[in-house]
Amino acid sequence: MREMKDSMIEWCKSIPADWRVLRIKYIMYERREKTRTGEEEPLSVTQKYGIVKTKDIEVANPSVSYDDYIIVSRNDIVFNKYKAHSGVFFVTPYDGIVTFNYSVYRCYNGFNPKYYEYLFHTQGCIGEFKTRLHGVGESISPLYTKDLYSVTVFAPTFEEQNRIVTYLDSICAEINTTISDIEREIEALEEYKRSVITEAVTKGLDPDVEMRDSGVDYIGKMNAKWKLTKLRYICEKLNRYFTSDAEPLICSNKGEVFPRGENSFGLISDNDKMFQGVHKGDLLIHGMDTWHGAIAVSDYDGKCTTVVHVCDSEQNKYFISYFLQMLAFKSVYKAISNGVRENTSDFRSWDKAGHIYITIPDIDEQNRIAEYIKEKVEHINAVIAEKKQQIETIEEYKKSLIFEYVTGKKEVEI
Repeated sequence: MREMKDSMIEWCKSIPADWRVLRIKYIMYERREKTRTGEEEPLSVTQKYGIVKTKDIEVANPSVSYDDYIIVSRNDIVFNKYKAHSGVFFVTPYDGIVTFNYSVYRCYNGFNPKYYEYLFHTQGCIGEFKTRLHGVGESISPLYTKDLYSVTVFAPTFEEQNRIVTYLDSICAEINTTISDIEREIEALEEYKRSVITEAVTKGLDPDVEMRDSGVDYIGKMNAKWKLTKLRYICEKLNRYFTSDAEPLICSNKGEVFPRGENSFGLISDNDKMFQGVHKGDLLIHGMDTWHGAIAVSDYDGKCTTVVHVCDSEQNKYFISYFLQMLAFKSVYKAISNGVRENTSDFRSWDKAGHIYITIPDIDEQNRIAEYIKEKVEHINAVIAEKKQQIETIEEYKKSLIFEYVTGKKEVEI
């Protein structure tokens, strides 16, 4: 059995006897070489995909100044100063440049940067980074180099670092492939859910129903027996009273309304003028995230931001919400409205939202369609939830596996 010793590090009590304990400043150093030309490839660090070429995720800005860009070389470790506590740091596979929001480090000889990428992503190291943040909150608090340097970690021999990296790269690649396969299954289910909603709210439950031209470009063909109308003729915008202790609610882009809860990100205003009351059964239409499908019937009493339209209707509100979500699936809202920022729609004005066209059957058919969709969506969502749980379980296994090897609890066989 491998001989162990006390690491003197709180989050990892023991390490192999032949491993050293060092501060990070003895493992890597900061690179501060700046570019003036901008001829190098601009890079970005993303939580999900690691380091990517900026042009692959953003539109290039020809007017940007490169005076503060830092040069990056392959195998440097790039930290997002403001998101290091969330694990947004990676070894770069590219040469390039990054903005001043990042810190760039290079390992001294005898230290494998990929080993330290794995080590730094363990919960213990992330916790150490959090304790060294400066500022009023994690979202705006940078991790400075002098504070990163003060963190104590450990160092296997260079040969063992390399063995650990080779093994973890291989096993994590297999795990990531499995996760990607499940994610594709989830996306297929999401697409199926969208198709179920679209088919039901445009044709009804009879796939062979007669269709006719609606006369509205973004609707196209409609059920020949249904009525074409506008949202303002079937929905009444409300301005409900609420008490100061009312539960804050979120109208999400998943087509759901749920309590905000204490664990939600972001600040919440203490100005009651920013809110309005919501009753269970109200139809909520988000004025800015309409394009993203943030439209749903609330299952809760509470309050929500005034950017959301809280509505009542004598029609089936679930049917209306599904129809409006369908328009989001078809990217209608971005086509008929200019948002205040890219990838948004601006329907904060009820007068504007009320002009959205909708096709509806009689109330009995609305009820049948809404019940059919609800049942199908609940089943699909249950399957999706199971697959997301599978991903969480696999991710936890991967984290545990990485921890066991980078801390020496398990040894890679030679």
